[in-house]
Amino acid sequence: MAVVYESKIKNSTVDRLFEAILRLKDIDECYRFFEDLCTINEIKSLAQRLEVAEMLRNGETYNEIAERTGASTATISRVNRCLEYGAGGYQLILDRLKSGQDGDA
Repeated sequence: MAVVYESKIKNSTVDRLFEAILRLKDIDECYRFFEDLCTINEIKSLAQRLEVAEMLRNGETYNEIAERTGASTATISRVNRCLEYGAGGYQLILDRLKSGQDGDA
């Protein structure tokens, strides 16, 4: 039986946000929603963290990652901590992206 994850940020408002995200149908809808919801820098920061997580998982060094992404070593360190001790979200989505799998599988 699967273990249910208990989030530190869970509440009805965050649930509503995630329900809204899950209803987006394609990348175009994601762009439209996130451009209204977030600043351009917030979106770029989120994308950068995902890229950093993928690079860390592929064994790239902090220096290589910083040079290729422009991420600070503090950001790289934070992402690395999440990969090692976090909720498993990066691993979950990186595995799905690698396999081409969606969230229903």
